[in-house]
Amino acid sequence: MARESFSNPEIAAVMNGGFINIKVDREERPDVDQVYMAFVQASTGAGGWPMSVWLTPDLKPFFGGTYFPPGSSMGRPGFKHVLEQIADAWKTDEHDIRTQAGRMTEQLRMLNSSGEVSGDELPAQDVTLMAFERFTAAYDAVDGGFGGAPKFPRPVIHHFLHHFARLQGLGSVSSAKAIGMSAETLRHMADGGIQDHLGGGFHRYSVDRFWHIPHYEKMLYDQAQLVIAYLDAARLTNDPLFIATARDILAYVTRSMTHPGGGFYSAEDADSMESSDAIHKSEGAYYIWKKQDIDTLLGDVASLFNYVYGVGVGGNAPPDSDPHGDLAGTNTLIRRHGDAEAAAHFGMSPAKVALDLAGARTILFDARGKRPHPHLDDKILTAWNGLMISAFARAYQDLGDSSYLEIATRAADFIFENLHDRERGILLRSYRDGPSGIDGFAADYAFLIQGLLDLYQAGFDIRWLQWADALQTRQDELFEDGKGGGYFASSKTATDILLRAKDAYDGAEPSENSISALNLLRLGAILSQPERREKAVRILRTFAQKIIRVPDSMPQMLVALETARANPAQIVIAGNLRSIDTRKLLDVARACSGPHHVVLMADGGEGQKYLASYSSIYSTLTAIDGKATAYLCENLVCQLPTNDPVNLKAMLTSDNKHAPTRD
Repeated sequence: MARESFSNPEIAAVMNGGFINIKVDREERPDVDQVYMAFVQASTGAGGWPMSVWLTPDLKPFFGGTYFPPGSSMGRPGFKHVLEQIADAWKTDEHDIRTQAGRMTEQLRMLNSSGEVSGDELPAQDVTLMAFERFTAAYDAVDGGFGGAPKFPRPVIHHFLHHFARLQGLGSVSSAKAIGMSAETLRHMADGGIQDHLGGGFHRYSVDRFWHIPHYEKMLYDQAQLVIAYLDAARLTNDPLFIATARDILAYVTRSMTHPGGGFYSAEDADSMESSDAIHKSEGAYYIWKKQDIDTLLGDVASLFNYVYGVGVGGNAPPDSDPHGDLAGTNTLIRRHGDAEAAAHFGMSPAKVALDLAGARTILFDARGKRPHPHLDDKILTAWNGLMISAFARAYQDLGDSSYLEIATRAADFIFENLHDRERGILLRSYRDGPSGIDGFAADYAFLIQGLLDLYQAGFDIRWLQWADALQTRQDELFEDGKGGGYFASSKTATDILLRAKDAYDGAEPSENSISALNLLRLGAILSQPERREKAVRILRTFAQKIIRVPDSMPQMLVALETARANPAQIVIAGNLRSIDTRKLLDVARACSGPHHVVLMADGGEGQKYLASYSSIYSTLTAIDGKATAYLCENLVCQLPTNDPVNLKAMLTSDNKHAPTRD
């Protein structure tokens, strides 16, 4: 619409003559997007972007929709015609329009209200099973994913399935089903064209059911969440593909989406110029290939590469995936054959196949780098940086690569220095050549707190736990609904928003309420704070009716719900973090802990003193006989300590059996 209508002089004249036009970056102002998207969905039955909404001068909506063509097309009114009709109606029926807008605004307020919390009961355990059954019914057993085209990664589903599998007990029928659905989907995605096989990272979604032809945009929040999904899947399956995929995503983010100061950029566009002398951009131009270009660049290795990645003379886009023929004659790389298949087909060893393919990818990556690059959205969003900090912190814990911890730490430092207003004690939303001046939203606090907790549990630098603790207190002050429970998206100090929305839908990003519930449970367990645990339970009770009605719309909230059912549990390793014995115990603790555990360090330093300031029991957890010692505790009531990693593993295996099961 920016190209077709807003840049059209005739249409622009109508816009400027009759309206005050405000173009909103929904990533910088998610609260505005959330309110008016709710209106469009309620009034039209559908939502999406681009979104246009007409408001009265006091911001109340009365008409809206998604895409409008510049002129009438296929039964859809043209944008110019819509503008003229609304301008005429405002001149003749302003009073009626204002009245209608007032009624719609009140309906929005009612839809947004979760009601007051009542009763002490959490939703019954069968809601989690219901969500699992709905995901099972929607699962595509042929190509992976949940539902038909277009297919979005939606990592929150994988997080739910991995959590569900552990709850059921690994080895149970339902656990195997949950792991299988997630793993097969992740394999199809890793092999599909939705992954950038040369540069790493994932595109936004697949337009077809095969994960082949993507919408070529790359979003930071997808990269962050998919790293966690692949790492979790690797833990559950031991499939090396999943570790390799997580590493590729992290390498892409490090190389292409990291600010020199440490923060992470938001996105890369789908469109780019086909060549330096092109006039118009086209989608996917940077990523697609003609077979003859690959043949020229790779020489003798081309036949192997083309076989493995499905490259054909006439292109490889399925006709249904390219209805306008934009990709005709081009290839989007998709892994059609594995190394073993290729080895058998060409009479080579698998090791030789892997080596040749790696070399071929490097050649093509370097050649692609000479093309006009897609536009980089280089604004730095606090919330999405929190998600990416979690990803690098978790990767360090699982893979032991110290560079991941360093990258996560630099990003947290960047946020602290540039997006943290220390005088007011608040977060800011975004940074681009300096802070934007937009105050942070609940998601910024929730996602960053999660990242800081993950970063603390990766390297045990106490300053990250301290900051997370302080930010949670500030989030409560600014966003908590003291009457109805949960968190509003926007601050109580916001004056430029029609109403304060409160939601728990876990979509492309998890909701701030789902993540906040998990944060509160973790902080409560780490700092022995039952009042924070109660806040988490209050969130779950606030959204109980929505959880019961549509549990599959809130998979991350269900993870919080099941975590809340278990008693808080701590694994405390007492010792020197640099010693081998300590590292061995820590590795077991991380590998074998359940979702209800928090892993902590007691090294006699400032970190242990900080923990002890909340609960004196932490001061008593020390290394025994000079050897690293593990304590397994529930509500900080600890079992007999152990120095033996094998014994700790047995203790944790037994403890994880206490989780509720439904097989």
